[in-house]
Amino acid sequence: MTRTNSRDDIIALLHGTRLNRLPVFSGLPSLTASGLRAANIRYSDAHTDARKMARAAASTFEIFGFESAVVPFDLCVEAEALGCAIDFQTDVDAFLAPVVQLPITNYDLHFLDVTHAGRIPLVADALRELKRGVGREIAIGAWIPGPFTLAWQLFGADAWLARVGQGQDGQAQDLPLQSLADFLARVANFYRAAGADFITVHEMGGSPQIIGPKHFRNLVKPALQKLFAQMAAPKILSICGDTNAIVRDLADCGADALNVDHRNDLARTRRELPGAMLLGNFDPVGLLSRGTPEQIARAVEAIVAAGADAVMPGCDLYPDIPEENMRALMKSAKAAMSLRARAAGEAISK
Repeated sequence: MTRTNSRDDIIALLHGTRLNRLPVFSGLPSLTASGLRAANIRYSDAHTDARKMARAAASTFEIFGFESAVVPFDLCVEAEALGCAIDFQTDVDAFLAPVVQLPITNYDLHFLDVTHAGRIPLVADALRELKRGVGREIAIGAWIPGPFTLAWQLFGADAWLARVGQGQDGQAQDLPLQSLADFLARVANFYRAAGADFITVHEMGGSPQIIGPKHFRNLVKPALQKLFAQMAAPKILSICGDTNAIVRDLADCGADALNVDHRNDLARTRRELPGAMLLGNFDPVGLLSRGTPEQIARAVEAIVAAGADAVMPGCDLYPDIPEENMRALMKSAKAAMSLRARAAGEAISK
């Protein structure tokens, strides 16, 4: 495979420079079964060993030319650091991510040193390993949950959503979102110091599809603003689900780029946010894992036509992806960008 050094392109893109090509990368976990087999790494082992984590993250680029390598691979790193018991599901030979086994009722952030808490230093070691390796060619990313999503992990979904629902008109004064934002900012900055070129905040639990636009604006948005204000650029905000009603709110959170999923009307979002750096928005499961190369090509063409600045999955890649589909994704982005450039040239000539 012919490789190109795309690291500078991705970093420039996330700093606001639009490219004359359409990169294909992600700010979220991007493992493939093919890559794990080639690296001889069992999925469940990639969460607790820094070298295996780095090798697994690099494998998607090494096999398919995917333009980023991102760690960690599960949602529980910060929850574990704050005291939650984690089930790594090592007894299952399948792509089942670690889950919180026992939520907590309280925690103390005052004296927590993120450089020694749980697996946070292990993720930092993996970032250093990536930086020494494929980081010379592609962008290295790390991701953290948003404050609302972290609270969901800490206290359990039912208990947390019940607590949120007690607020009047989307207000709940006793929720710990601001303090969790401070904690997550420290984690993000530690990851940047370890070698991450960019950080993604994945606020999947705070999606308006789950809690509604009013709770997003009154609870989730202020915490995200506090978090992003403490993070160095470049930084990406990723939110799953139907975000069409809140795209202006997303733009107000302080990220340098927005990653939306396939439920977002990307063309409409581009019209509402003409100057935003928009990343998206293919379905990593329904399309990439279960679709055909022809369907992938059509989806990428639609993403380009809608005005995306990069082709990106709306959530984690599900590793069980047919190799021909991954190759179709990479090939289709190049072909679709050529079509857009040709169309732009024809429009200018007229």
